[in-house]
Amino acid sequence: MSHTTCTLIPERCIACGLCAVYAPQVFDYDEEGIVLFKEEPHAKKQFIPTDESTSVLKAYQKCPVRAIVIE
Repeated sequence: MSHTTCTLIPERCIACGLCAVYAPQVFDYDEEGIVLFKEEPHAKKQFIPTDESTSVLKAYQKCPVRAIVIE
């Protein structure tokens, strides 16, 4: 079973909030609305738990500026 790795590119983020709508357990945002990881706000890369991979994939697909990268 391979792990899903998610990388954030906050400088691309336009603060639309869709990531936190689709994967609220994984994504949050700072006071400017820029994406960050809920559990590790200062991290730019994180392994995604298997039970969250579907919602994270959905957030990735819905992000209009590709501020979320899935590997």
